[in-house]
Amino acid sequence: MSTASRLRDSTQILLPADAIDGLSEDLTDRFTVTIRREQSRVRIIGSPVEIKQASAFLTRNGVAVE
Repeated sequence: MSTASRLRDSTQILLPADAIDGLSEDLTDRFTVTIRREQSRVRIIGSPVEIKQASAFLTRNGVAVE
């Protein structure tokens, strides 16, 4: 059985707020994700498949995704 933290990690990406400057429109156009701005962070939320693809997209565009 999956743990809550493992499921959360597969359905969201948490980054500094400025990490996706200039990329947020591309993210929402290419992938079915929701982007929430939270003070100094941005949270990208989606299905595990979408998050995996969005993570690869961000990495290709120079954003360090952990």
